[in-house]
Amino acid sequence: MRRKGRELALQALYQIEITGDSSIAALDLFLQHFEGAAKAKEFARRLVSGVVSQRPELDRLITESTEHWKLERLAKVEHELLRLAAYEVVFCPDIPVPVSLDEAVEIAKRFGSEDSAGFINGVLDHIAKTSANKSL
Repeated sequence: MRRKGRELALQALYQIEITGDSSIAALDLFLQHFEGAAKAKEFARRLVSGVVSQRPELDRLITESTEHWKLERLAKVEHELLRLAAYEVVFCPDIPVPVSLDEAVEIAKRFGSEDSAGFINGVLDHIAKTSANKSL
């Protein structure tokens, strides 16, 4: 259920990045067009609203954790997945950090490029280790 919610959240965040529309109405319309249990969609809403509200902080953490990379150079899918997982790691104390990391890596394998999973894992591991809000 949560994997599906994360995948829906990633797709919604990608749409927000492309359209620039982060309204609740746009998210509702998006979720109406995708299959998923009510709990998965509820979890997706929680993640999307959190990422949208914490976007500057998440981008700061990602920038600090990516050596020699500018955010503009990241593939949009990887950038949104990093935001999503970093949000879980830093702002969701009810979700164990290892679960967030594992889920992000698995989703990267499905939606990203051949090298995405390793890159995502490295960046998120750094964020998790430097985050004051959660510890491994």
